[in-house]
Amino acid sequence: MAYSINRTNRFQFSLTGVLDMARKIMKKKDMAISLVVLVIIIILTLFAHVISPYDPNAINLSNINLGPCSAHWLGTDYLGRDILSRILAGASVSLSISACVVTISLLFGVTIGCAIGYYGGILDDTISRVIDIFMAFPSMIFALAIMGAFGPSVINLIIALVMVQWTAYARVIRGQVLSIKEKEFIASVRTIGASDIQIFIRHILPNSIAPVIVMATIDIGHVILSIAALNFLGIGLPANIPEWGGMISSGKEFFTTAPFIIIFPGLAITLVVIIFSILGDGMRDILNPVDEGGEL
Repeated sequence: MAYSINRTNRFQFSLTGVLDMARKIMKKKDMAISLVVLVIIIILTLFAHVISPYDPNAINLSNINLGPCSAHWLGTDYLGRDILSRILAGASVSLSISACVVTISLLFGVTIGCAIGYYGGILDDTISRVIDIFMAFPSMIFALAIMGAFGPSVINLIIALVMVQWTAYARVIRGQVLSIKEKEFIASVRTIGASDIQIFIRHILPNSIAPVIVMATIDIGHVILSIAALNFLGIGLPANIPEWGGMISSGKEFFTTAPFIIIFPGLAITLVVIIFSILGDGMRDILNPVDEGGEL
Protein backbone atom coordinates (compact mmCIF):
# COMPACT_ATOMS: atom_id res chain seq x y z
CA MET A 1 0.00 0.00 0.00
CA ALA A 2 1.09 3.58 -0.56
CA TYR A 3 -0.18 6.98 0.28
CA SER A 4 -1.76 9.33 -2.23
CA ILE A 5 -1.91 13.09 -1.87
CA ASN A 6 -4.80 15.35 -2.72
CA ARG A 7 -4.99 19.13 -2.54
CA THR A 8 -5.24 19.12 1.25
CA ASN A 9 -1.92 17.23 1.44
CA ARG A 10 -3.77 14.36 3.11
CA PHE A 11 -2.68 10.75 2.74
CA GLN A 12 -5.07 7.95 1.79
CA PHE A 13 -4.61 4.23 1.35
CA SER A 14 -5.91 3.29 -2.11
CA LEU A 15 -5.05 1.61 -5.39
CA THR A 16 -4.91 5.08 -6.93
CA GLY A 17 -2.35 5.99 -4.30
CA VAL A 18 -0.17 3.04 -5.28
CA LEU A 19 -0.26 3.94 -8.97
CA ASP A 20 0.29 7.63 -8.28
CA MET A 21 3.28 6.92 -6.05
CA ALA A 22 4.78 4.57 -8.65
CA ARG A 23 4.32 7.19 -11.38
CA LYS A 24 6.05 9.86 -9.32
CA ILE A 25 8.94 7.53 -8.47
CA MET A 26 9.44 6.54 -12.11
CA LYS A 27 9.67 10.23 -13.04
CA LYS A 28 12.67 10.55 -10.71
CA LYS A 29 15.39 8.44 -12.30
CA ASP A 30 17.80 8.68 -9.39
CA MET A 31 15.11 7.53 -6.99
CA ALA A 32 13.99 4.69 -9.28
CA ILE A 33 17.57 3.45 -9.69
CA SER A 34 18.18 3.67 -5.94
CA LEU A 35 15.01 1.72 -5.26
CA VAL A 36 16.04 -1.03 -7.70
CA VAL A 37 19.50 -1.26 -6.12
CA LEU A 38 17.93 -1.40 -2.65
CA VAL A 39 15.62 -4.22 -3.70
CA ILE A 40 18.64 -6.15 -5.04
CA ILE A 41 20.50 -5.59 -1.75
CA ILE A 42 17.49 -6.76 0.25
CA ILE A 43 17.19 -9.91 -1.90
CA LEU A 44 20.91 -10.63 -1.45
CA THR A 45 20.47 -10.08 2.28
CA LEU A 46 17.48 -12.42 2.56
CA PHE A 47 19.34 -15.18 0.74
CA ALA A 48 22.80 -14.43 2.13
CA HIS A 49 23.04 -17.86 3.77
CA VAL A 50 22.52 -19.46 0.34
CA ILE A 51 24.52 -17.02 -1.79
CA SER A 52 27.54 -16.66 0.51
CA PRO A 53 30.37 -18.81 -0.84
CA TYR A 54 31.76 -19.44 2.67
CA ASP A 55 30.74 -19.34 6.30
CA PRO A 56 31.29 -15.68 7.27
CA ASN A 57 32.90 -16.71 10.56
CA ALA A 58 35.00 -19.59 9.17
CA ILE A 59 38.67 -19.02 10.00
CA ASN A 60 41.34 -20.22 7.57
CA LEU A 61 44.81 -19.20 8.71
CA SER A 62 46.33 -20.40 5.42
CA ASN A 63 44.51 -17.63 3.53
CA ILE A 64 45.27 -14.62 5.72
CA ASN A 65 44.94 -11.22 3.97
CA LEU A 66 44.47 -12.85 0.60
CA GLY A 67 43.72 -10.34 -2.15
CA PRO A 68 40.69 -10.58 -4.47
CA CYS A 69 40.89 -13.73 -6.59
CA SER A 70 38.67 -16.34 -8.21
CA ALA A 71 38.26 -18.24 -4.94
CA HIS A 72 37.62 -15.14 -2.86
CA TRP A 73 36.18 -12.37 -5.02
CA LEU A 74 36.78 -9.63 -2.43
CA GLY A 75 39.70 -11.28 -0.68
CA THR A 76 40.03 -12.47 2.92
CA ASP A 77 40.70 -10.70 6.21
CA TYR A 78 43.42 -11.11 8.84
CA LEU A 79 41.88 -14.41 9.98
CA GLY A 80 41.34 -15.79 6.49
CA ARG A 81 37.60 -15.18 6.55
CA ASP A 82 35.92 -14.48 3.21
CA ILE A 83 35.14 -10.75 2.96
CA LEU A 84 32.27 -11.14 0.49
CA SER A 85 30.52 -13.59 2.79
CA ARG A 86 31.02 -11.25 5.74
CA ILE A 87 29.71 -8.24 3.81
CA LEU A 88 26.56 -10.14 2.85
CA ALA A 89 26.07 -11.24 6.46
CA GLY A 90 26.80 -7.71 7.65
CA ALA A 91 24.15 -6.32 5.31
CA SER A 92 21.56 -8.52 6.98
CA VAL A 93 22.65 -7.33 10.42
CA SER A 94 22.82 -3.63 9.57
CA LEU A 95 19.57 -3.44 7.59
CA SER A 96 17.52 -5.48 10.06
CA ILE A 97 18.75 -3.57 13.11
CA SER A 98 18.35 -0.17 11.46
CA ALA A 99 14.83 -1.02 10.26
CA CYS A 100 13.92 -2.17 13.77
CA VAL A 101 15.37 0.97 15.37
CA VAL A 102 13.63 3.36 12.97
CA THR A 103 10.28 1.54 13.24
CA ILE A 104 10.28 1.56 17.05
CA SER A 105 11.50 5.16 17.19
CA LEU A 106 8.86 6.23 14.67
CA LEU A 107 5.97 4.55 16.47
CA PHE A 108 7.03 5.71 19.92
CA GLY A 109 7.95 9.22 18.85
CA VAL A 110 4.78 9.76 16.80
CA THR A 111 2.58 8.47 19.63
CA ILE A 112 4.20 10.73 22.22
CA GLY A 113 4.36 13.73 19.87
CA CYS A 114 0.70 13.42 18.86
CA ALA A 115 -0.42 13.11 22.48
CA ILE A 116 1.46 16.13 23.82
CA GLY A 117 0.72 18.24 20.75
CA TYR A 118 -3.01 17.56 20.87
CA TYR A 119 -3.68 17.71 24.61
CA GLY A 120 -1.03 20.28 25.58
CA GLY A 121 -0.97 21.57 29.14
CA ILE A 122 1.19 20.03 31.85
CA LEU A 123 1.66 16.84 29.80
CA ASP A 124 3.15 18.85 26.94
CA ASP A 125 5.36 20.96 29.21
CA THR A 126 6.72 17.94 31.10
CA ILE A 127 7.44 15.67 28.15
CA SER A 128 8.79 18.54 26.06
CA ARG A 129 11.37 19.22 28.77
CA VAL A 130 12.28 15.52 28.78
CA ILE A 131 12.75 15.68 25.02
CA ASP A 132 14.92 18.77 25.42
CA ILE A 133 17.12 16.93 27.93
CA PHE A 134 17.53 13.96 25.58
CA MET A 135 18.38 16.21 22.65
CA ALA A 136 20.85 18.27 24.69
CA PHE A 137 23.36 15.42 24.59
CA PRO A 138 25.24 14.61 21.36
CA SER A 139 23.53 11.51 19.99
CA MET A 140 26.67 9.43 19.56
CA ILE A 141 27.95 10.22 23.05
CA PHE A 142 24.54 9.33 24.48
CA ALA A 143 24.55 6.01 22.62
CA LEU A 144 28.14 5.35 23.75
CA ALA A 145 27.15 5.92 27.36
CA ILE A 146 24.22 3.51 27.13
CA MET A 147 26.28 0.81 25.40
CA GLY A 148 29.12 1.30 27.86
CA ALA A 149 26.72 0.81 30.77
CA PHE A 150 24.91 -2.27 29.44
CA GLY A 151 27.52 -3.92 27.21
CA PRO A 152 27.51 -5.04 23.57
CA SER A 153 24.47 -6.99 22.35
CA VAL A 154 21.81 -6.66 19.67
CA ILE A 155 19.07 -5.73 22.16
CA ASN A 156 21.22 -3.15 23.95
CA LEU A 157 22.24 -1.63 20.62
CA ILE A 158 18.61 -1.29 19.55
CA ILE A 159 17.65 0.25 22.90
CA ALA A 160 20.55 2.72 22.76
CA LEU A 161 19.73 3.88 19.24
CA VAL A 162 15.99 4.12 19.91
CA MET A 163 16.73 6.31 22.93
CA VAL A 164 18.70 8.57 20.61
CA GLN A 165 16.24 8.62 17.68
CA TRP A 166 12.70 8.89 19.08
CA THR A 167 12.94 12.48 20.28
CA ALA A 168 13.35 13.90 16.77
CA TYR A 169 10.14 12.22 15.59
CA ALA A 170 8.26 13.39 18.69
CA ARG A 171 9.36 16.99 18.25
CA VAL A 172 8.50 17.16 14.54
CA ILE A 173 5.08 15.52 14.85
CA ARG A 174 4.27 17.68 17.89
CA GLY A 175 4.86 20.81 15.84
CA GLN A 176 2.68 19.48 13.02
CA VAL A 177 -0.14 18.57 15.40
CA LEU A 178 -0.01 21.96 17.14
CA SER A 179 -0.53 23.62 13.77
CA ILE A 180 -3.19 21.31 12.37
CA LYS A 181 -5.39 21.04 15.48
CA GLU A 182 -6.15 24.76 15.21
CA LYS A 183 -7.48 24.47 11.66
CA GLU A 184 -11.13 25.19 11.02
CA PHE A 185 -11.89 21.73 9.63
CA ILE A 186 -10.72 20.15 12.91
CA ALA A 187 -13.09 22.40 14.85
CA SER A 188 -15.89 21.45 12.46
CA VAL A 189 -15.25 17.73 12.92
CA ARG A 190 -15.18 18.18 16.69
CA THR A 191 -18.54 19.97 16.69
CA ILE A 192 -20.27 17.06 14.97
CA GLY A 193 -19.21 14.73 17.78
CA ALA A 194 -16.08 13.02 16.46
CA SER A 195 -13.98 11.40 19.19
CA ASP A 196 -10.32 12.22 19.78
CA ILE A 197 -9.30 8.88 18.26
CA GLN A 198 -11.33 9.56 15.12
CA ILE A 199 -9.85 13.04 14.81
CA PHE A 200 -6.35 11.63 15.20
CA ILE A 201 -6.69 8.78 12.73
CA ARG A 202 -8.83 10.43 10.06
CA HIS A 203 -7.63 14.01 10.10
CA ILE A 204 -4.60 14.98 12.18
CA LEU A 205 -2.26 12.06 11.48
CA PRO A 206 -2.87 11.90 7.69
CA ASN A 207 -2.18 15.63 7.43
CA SER A 208 0.95 15.67 9.60
CA ILE A 209 2.84 12.47 8.84
CA ALA A 210 4.68 13.51 5.65
CA PRO A 211 7.78 15.07 7.31
CA VAL A 212 8.10 12.06 9.60
CA ILE A 213 8.05 9.63 6.66
CA VAL A 214 10.87 11.57 5.02
CA MET A 215 12.83 11.58 8.29
CA ALA A 216 12.38 7.84 8.73
CA THR A 217 13.62 7.10 5.21
CA ILE A 218 16.78 9.15 5.65
CA ASP A 219 17.31 7.94 9.23
CA ILE A 220 17.74 4.33 8.12
CA GLY A 221 21.02 5.39 6.53
CA HIS A 222 21.97 7.44 9.59
CA VAL A 223 21.28 4.50 11.90
CA ILE A 224 23.45 2.24 9.74
CA LEU A 225 26.25 4.79 10.15
CA SER A 226 25.69 4.83 13.92
CA ILE A 227 25.81 1.04 14.09
CA ALA A 228 29.04 1.05 12.10
CA ALA A 229 30.53 3.76 14.32
CA LEU A 230 29.68 1.94 17.55
CA ASN A 231 31.09 -1.31 16.20
CA PHE A 232 34.19 0.49 14.97
CA LEU A 233 34.71 1.58 18.58
CA GLY A 234 34.20 -2.01 19.71
CA ILE A 235 31.08 -1.53 21.86
CA GLY A 236 28.23 -2.22 19.44
CA LEU A 237 27.75 -5.92 18.74
CA PRO A 238 29.55 -9.04 19.96
CA ALA A 239 32.65 -9.89 17.93
CA ASN A 240 31.09 -13.07 16.50
CA ILE A 241 28.42 -11.07 14.61
CA PRO A 242 29.67 -9.81 11.20
CA GLU A 243 29.06 -6.08 10.79
CA TRP A 244 30.56 -3.52 8.43
CA GLY A 245 31.87 -1.12 11.08
CA GLY A 246 33.46 -3.98 12.97
CA MET A 247 35.09 -5.22 9.77
CA ILE A 248 36.64 -1.80 9.21
CA SER A 249 37.83 -1.62 12.80
CA SER A 250 39.46 -5.06 12.73
CA GLY A 251 41.14 -4.37 9.38
CA LYS A 252 42.50 -0.88 10.07
CA GLU A 253 45.84 -2.27 11.27
CA PHE A 254 46.37 -3.85 7.84
CA PHE A 255 45.45 -0.78 5.77
CA THR A 256 48.91 -0.43 4.23
CA THR A 257 49.35 -4.12 3.38
CA ALA A 258 45.75 -5.21 2.70
CA PRO A 259 43.59 -2.09 2.18
CA PHE A 260 40.77 -4.11 0.62
CA ILE A 261 39.84 -5.39 4.09
CA ILE A 262 38.41 -1.98 4.97
CA ILE A 263 37.71 -0.59 1.49
CA PHE A 264 34.97 -3.07 0.57
CA PRO A 265 32.91 -2.81 3.78
CA GLY A 266 33.43 0.96 3.63
CA LEU A 267 32.01 1.02 0.11
CA ALA A 268 29.05 -1.07 1.29
CA ILE A 269 28.26 1.47 4.03
CA THR A 270 28.62 4.37 1.61
CA LEU A 271 26.37 2.77 -1.01
CA VAL A 272 23.53 2.02 1.41
CA VAL A 273 23.66 5.45 3.07
CA ILE A 274 23.60 7.19 -0.33
CA ILE A 275 20.64 5.05 -1.43
CA PHE A 276 18.55 6.02 1.60
CA SER A 277 19.58 9.67 1.28
CA ILE A 278 18.38 9.71 -2.34
CA LEU A 279 15.15 7.92 -1.41
CA GLY A 280 14.56 10.34 1.46
CA ASP A 281 15.07 13.37 -0.78
CA GLY A 282 12.77 11.84 -3.37
CA MET A 283 10.09 11.13 -0.77
CA ARG A 284 10.29 14.73 0.41
CA ASP A 285 9.68 15.97 -3.15
CA ILE A 286 6.84 13.51 -3.75
CA LEU A 287 5.06 14.16 -0.46
CA ASN A 288 5.35 17.93 -0.84
CA PRO A 289 3.50 19.05 -3.99
CA VAL A 290 5.14 22.50 -3.85
CA ASP A 291 8.54 20.87 -4.47
CA GLU A 292 7.23 19.27 -7.64
CA GLY A 293 6.84 22.58 -9.39
CA GLY A 294 3.28 23.06 -8.24
CA GLU A 295 1.98 19.68 -9.38
CA LEU A 296 -0.69 18.37 -7.04
